[in-house]
Amino acid sequence: MADQEGKYNIKAAALMLGVQPGTLRAWERRYQMIAPVRNEAGHRLYTDEHIKILKWLIKKVNQGFTISQAISLMSHTHTQMESETINLKQANPLMNLTDSLYDALIHFESDKVNEVINKLFSIFSMEKVIGDIFIQVVTKIEISYKSGNLTNAQRNFSFTFLKARITTIIHSLPNNVHLHKAVCISFSKEGDHFGLLIFTFYLRTKGIEVLNIGTYHSLEDINLTMEIIHPDLFIISCEDKKDLKEALSLINQLSHNYKGLTIGLGGEAITEMDHSEKKHFSTYLLGQSINEWEKWLIERMVY
Repeated sequence: MADQEGKYNIKAAALMLGVQPGTLRAWERRYQMIAPVRNEAGHRLYTDEHIKILKWLIKKVNQGFTISQAISLMSHTHTQMESETINLKQANPLMNLTDSLYDALIHFESDKVNEVINKLFSIFSMEKVIGDIFIQVVTKIEISYKSGNLTNAQRNFSFTFLKARITTIIHSLPNNVHLHKAVCISFSKEGDHFGLLIFTFYLRTKGIEVLNIGTYHSLEDINLTMEIIHPDLFIISCEDKKDLKEALSLINQLSHNYKGLTIGLGGEAITEMDHSEKKHFSTYLLGQSINEWEKWLIERMVY
């Protein structure tokens, strides 16, 4: 009976599971997949059995299922949760569809691309498709292009197609006028700014209004933009190491001139920063994944 005793409060459970307490509350409220016991003060207490169930669900979410699909799968048969032997067809929709999307893109099959993308959105969450699957495909295309296995036309078609789908979705997401406004700028004078587009999508899913002002030109332009827009966030994307010094200089200028401004730095150039630079600018570093972006935003803003 020990596994049926309430042992862990919600903070302890969230720490064990690697999720936010708010995520657990939302799942319980919406799906009622577990019912934590309550102590005398009315606080949730999770049993070992609850933790076991939640760990299994989180594992499925990390494999690409939405939480509702994972719960449906669990309720369909508990033996799956015990044995962890999921049918190969169920376990690998992500791998098969990711490969299909890549193949359709590099063969210029527009109808097939749309078909696969629509299938992805019917199976996985919007965040999973755009923030994970599209990035995987773009990375694979970039590697293939640089190794000489794809033409410039194949690369451009693929990137343009995916960017168009993401942009359409971004424009369809509602703004929350009571929340924050962000300005995004890139130091890449060439390239596809794909990472910045993904981050724009992430901010828009939070209801934040995002204004992308393109490529950096001068501090004077930035100051005029700040006077007009008065943003709460200023996001800088830097992909090339040669632009990093200027990007870091802009951060110093902005942090000095606009005390209440939250500033973020993202892009491949971050990986080229030395240890001392990373330490000095650590408060500005967004990270490379949606999970890291989430943590960064939670620590700096209320939304």
